[in-house]
Amino acid sequence: MNPVKDMNFTGKESAEEIIKAMSEGGGFSAKDLADGVKILKEGLNEKGSLRILSFPAAIISTGVRGIIADMCKSKAFDLIITTCGTLDHDIARRFEDYYHGDWSLDDKELHKKGLNRIGNVIAPNESYGEIIEKKMAEILKEIGEKEISTHELCREIGKNLNDSSILYWCYKNKIPVIVPGITDGAVGYQLWQWMQDHKLRVNVFSDETLLSNLVWESKKRGALIIGGGISKHHVIWWSQFKGGLDWAVYVTTAVERDGSLSGALPKEAISWGKISEKAKTATVYADATIALPLMWAALKRGL
Repeated sequence: MNPVKDMNFTGKESAEEIIKAMSEGGGFSAKDLADGVKILKEGLNEKGSLRILSFPAAIISTGVRGIIADMCKSKAFDLIITTCGTLDHDIARRFEDYYHGDWSLDDKELHKKGLNRIGNVIAPNESYGEIIEKKMAEILKEIGEKEISTHELCREIGKNLNDSSILYWCYKNKIPVIVPGITDGAVGYQLWQWMQDHKLRVNVFSDETLLSNLVWESKKRGALIIGGGISKHHVIWWSQFKGGLDWAVYVTTAVERDGSLSGALPKEAISWGKISEKAKTATVYADATIALPLMWAALKRGL
């Protein structure tokens, strides 16, 4: 057994040194976070491994958007699976600002003023729905009358954004972004509206074909899975067909006792074959807006 060491800092420590101290400190969620960084460092540097990142949209309304964009710029992952709101926030924040709010604001008053609350972040109507409607009309007109997949749609959107954007770097570095729940958000609504008068169609089964090919052609598979829902399940669902994930790091605040997929631990996925019995896994119980900046800062130099 390794002894638990006290953490002592001078104020000059790097993120890597802080993570190392958290590992040696051996305490509760800090140790889990350090274990997750260790697994990610090995997995992201493993040749021949299909590296998957999944996350829900809410965190893209925060400064973590910059962390995810930098991951894509650095080519840390080969594939992203996310939700429609990621496209919404990525487009909106390219052109307009979101603002600091508070958890205790009066939501009735916010609604009257056209201010939408995402936790303690405020997205005014002009910074969300209005700008997304305007920019999506321009992008859809550019795409034209044809059938596309969601990863092709994300590529087209990325072409129209800048280097602050997740989708821009995925377009630039040819990282497919798959959105299985494409109708559940502002971009999806704009697609539906556009389809009333145009022949553009979105074929989500083309995304499944790409995902199937990537999984079957991979020698190994690993994933950083933030949060839960459809983006999480799509990663582990497809991985089961090639022996499951070989490494997996979950970052979550959900509990498993309600039986939901969002709270399900890696060991439950092992029972389904979605994660390999021999896989290295870690579950970091933390708000992703706290954990990801620290984890990425510790990882970035070693990639």
